[in-house]
Amino acid sequence: MPTLKSPSVVLLRNTLMSAGCIFFAVVVMAAPEPKVLHWTVNGIDRQALVYIPESAKTSATPIIFVFHGHGGNMNMMFRSRGFDKLWPEAIIVSPQGLNTPGRLTDPNGELPGWQKAAGDMNDRDLLFFDAMLKTFHEEYQVDDKRIYATGHSNGGGFTYLLLETRSDILAAAAPSAASAVLALSRIKPKPVMHIMGEKDPLVKPQWQEATIKGMLNINHCSKNGEPYATDATIYPSTTGNPFIVYKHTGGHVFPQEANAVVIQFFKSMVKP
Repeated sequence: MPTLKSPSVVLLRNTLMSAGCIFFAVVVMAAPEPKVLHWTVNGIDRQALVYIPESAKTSATPIIFVFHGHGGNMNMMFRSRGFDKLWPEAIIVSPQGLNTPGRLTDPNGELPGWQKAAGDMNDRDLLFFDAMLKTFHEEYQVDDKRIYATGHSNGGGFTYLLLETRSDILAAAAPSAASAVLALSRIKPKPVMHIMGEKDPLVKPQWQEATIKGMLNINHCSKNGEPYATDATIYPSTTGNPFIVYKHTGGHVFPQEANAVVIQFFKSMVKP
C-alpha cells in the first residue's frame, strides 16, 4: 500500500555573516499531501483520497471517514471539508463511491454513490469500509477509541448504515441531509450529530425530523437541549450518548461553518 513520505524542509536555516550582522532564514515544514490509495474488494478496484500524519506510524491516531453524496467524488469531499487542516493529527479518509441507482435521483445509476441498506449490492461498500480499516490497522497505530464517520446526503445515509451495522467500531458519527427512519429499530445508542437544512427539497425536513426524534429516543436523551455552537443544540444523554442537532436555514447543502463543529464534536467523543 502506498505510504506518505516524510515532510520535506522547504527552506533550510541559513546563517550569514555580513557587516557584523547575522541573518536567519525561516525553516518551513511541508505538511503531508493526501494520496490516492487502492483496495481490491470482490475483484473491483476501490480507491480513497487519504491524508495520513507522520505521527500515525508511532502514536495512537484517530480516523475520520468522509463519504460524499450521490454524484459527488472523493476529491470534492476531501477539499470541501478541510478536516486535515482542522485536525491534522488524525487520518482523514475520503472514499470514492461506485455508480449506484439512487432512491430520489439517478434511477439508472449513472453517478457514483453508496449502498443504501444492509445486503444491498452484496454489501460492496460495507466490505470496502472493512478493507480500508483493516489496512490502516496493519500499517498504522490506529486509536480504536476514536474512529468516526460523516457523510452528506447519500453519504449521510451510508453513515447511518454504518451506525446500524458497524456501531461497535465507531466512537461517533455526523450524518448530513440524510434520513434513517427505516433503520431506527436496528441502530444502537451512539453519539451522533445530525446536520439538516430547514428548506431541504430532496431529503424532506419531516423525514429528517423523524430520524432525529427516533435517535433522541434511542440515545435516551433529555427533552431539553443546550446551546452547543451556532445553529447547533446538544441533547445530553443518560447513557453517555449525546445527540446534536445542527439546523441551518438552507436547502440540500452542507454549510462550511459546520466543518469546525463536526471536528469539535468528534474530538470530544472517545469510545469507552
